[in-house]
Amino acid sequence: MIRIKFGQKYTFLITTKIILMPIIKNTTYQSPFPLFKNCHFNTIYASQLRKLKSVSYERERIETLDDDFIDLDWIYNDKSKVVILCHGLEGNTESRYMKGMSTIFSENNWSVCAYNYRGCSGEPNRQLRAYHSGATDDLDLVIQRVLSKNYTEIVLVGFSLGGNLVLKYTGENGQNIHTNIKKTVAISTPCHLESSSDEINRPRNLIYLKRFMRKLRTKVVSKKELLIKNGFDYDALYNAKSFIEFDELFTSKAQGFKDRIDYYTKASALQFIPNIAIPTLLINAQDDSFLSSECFPITEAKTNDHFYLEMPKYGGHVGFMTSLKDDVLWSERRTLDFVSN
Repeated sequence: MIRIKFGQKYTFLITTKIILMPIIKNTTYQSPFPLFKNCHFNTIYASQLRKLKSVSYERERIETLDDDFIDLDWIYNDKSKVVILCHGLEGNTESRYMKGMSTIFSENNWSVCAYNYRGCSGEPNRQLRAYHSGATDDLDLVIQRVLSKNYTEIVLVGFSLGGNLVLKYTGENGQNIHTNIKKTVAISTPCHLESSSDEINRPRNLIYLKRFMRKLRTKVVSKKELLIKNGFDYDALYNAKSFIEFDELFTSKAQGFKDRIDYYTKASALQFIPNIAIPTLLINAQDDSFLSSECFPITEAKTNDHFYLEMPKYGGHVGFMTSLKDDVLWSERRTLDFVSN
């Protein structure tokens, strides 16, 4: 309602409906150096060369209903507010982006719960099942453990695969999401899995694909007996050259999907974004070589006033460097600002 006054006598009340369109057009991310306008330099420097302060975690192991375990790494500060951090494919709580986000939240008196997925904490998990992009049942188990510690302000932050995870969780729960979960942030998120798997297969991403597949191959070796016992083609899986092959041979089957397309279809967060009912920010750089056009949900941002989409021109994949000397990424400051206001 807007009150308009003319002179001393007449006052009119005009009722208006404001339609929100939460596409953040004026992003504050800038690339001060030409090198940071190269998506690969931004991506690689942030993930491999960036200098960080040391992080000291306290580990907690929680048991799952299927006789497995999940390791959580904690930084305890404020007893009322906590951020739950979800890493990307083949990451863990020691990944630079996880330690960087842990540091900025901890320095601002938030408690931090950094979540290692099954098999990602430095020790093979017990079951054949592994983590995947849509494993919101495991995320819910983590959230229930955090809630048991009586935190009243919880925010979820996910990177890449973890971004898909937290968006899917937030959308799946919709209006029924626990009232203590206040906000969600997803960074560099492939929220449409099938088209993103095609993107990562392109020649420009070969260096990343090979690195991911080396790490996945190590996991295959550690589960050789389990794989063979459960009828998987170990040799074919060990020699898989792409996510498309790996997800068809293992990820889909081991997690109960029919095939990789069924997995991609059901696990993609994009379809759940319209149901998001708490303030949620997705930051995807336009030059992110991992992302397809479907990973920029403009229509969803225009029609859901809880969902904010920020698309900086530069930033790479989980990059967003601003300086070679600054140990804080723009995305870390942006995330803290979003959840704090």
